[in-house]
Amino acid sequence: MKQPPEEHWDIEISPRNRLLDVKLRDIWHYRDLLRLLVHRDFVSFYKQTILGPLWFFIQPIFTTIIFTFVFGNLAGISTDGLPQPLFYMAGITAWNYFADCLNKTSTVFKDNANIFGKVYFPRLIMPLSIVVSNLIRFGVQMLLFFLLIAYYLINGKDFAPNWYSLLFPVVVMLMACLGLGLGMVISAMTTKYRDLSFLVTFGVQLLMYATTVIYPLSMALEKYPKYAWVIEYNPMTAIIETFRFGFLGTGSFSWASLGYCTGVTFIILVVGVLIFNNVEKKFVDTV
Repeated sequence: MKQPPEEHWDIEISPRNRLLDVKLRDIWHYRDLLRLLVHRDFVSFYKQTILGPLWFFIQPIFTTIIFTFVFGNLAGISTDGLPQPLFYMAGITAWNYFADCLNKTSTVFKDNANIFGKVYFPRLIMPLSIVVSNLIRFGVQMLLFFLLIAYYLINGKDFAPNWYSLLFPVVVMLMACLGLGLGMVISAMTTKYRDLSFLVTFGVQLLMYATTVIYPLSMALEKYPKYAWVIEYNPMTAIIETFRFGFLGTGSFSWASLGYCTGVTFIILVVGVLIFNNVEKKFVDTV
């Protein structure tokens, strides 16, 4: 009896049995898919809108105006001598990128369950595409921030960017990794507990008030020393303070704080990737 010929496969897809089997090489092989997902997110989000990408500018402008009126004028919160719109714009620009990465990554399993159940690709591609697509929005808002800096410099305001602004790529990387790591941890939990996604949206808004978006760290340490440690040990505080110090020359920058933030962000990212990798094998049964 003639033996059937042996079958040879170019790609073999099998379930991952090891926690540390992340297969980062697959992500590089699917880089074209990453580009397509980024394009899809950018186009679909503003499709059938009247103003389109102008919403990139409208949201931070209106938020800055409201913060200036409420926290700057009514509440009289210090801005370390900086012009109020510039101070708030710096915090809002940095915070928006982190918050967008966290919010959208935290629901990645629920939002893409249909795709995940039909087609194979490295699941880590999906949260990575969210981080990259939000980077486009962040870049547009940074342009608005630079225009505001130029306006105040031309009008002779007393502040000066410095060499610490060269840490900007590091700051962006930390924001992306922190939002990505926390988002993947929460996304794994929402496969079982759907109502957690509502809590995340509310919690991120509250977390902003525990970060130096609307006030400087120096004021928190001076007026509320007993509770300021919560703000000081928030990783996003070091990121926003470094961001402000580099571009505006005012803030509470320290290498120790930035190092602490980097360490915490790395741990959260690693934990997030491992949990995400573990849950992706069986999440279709629970979503």
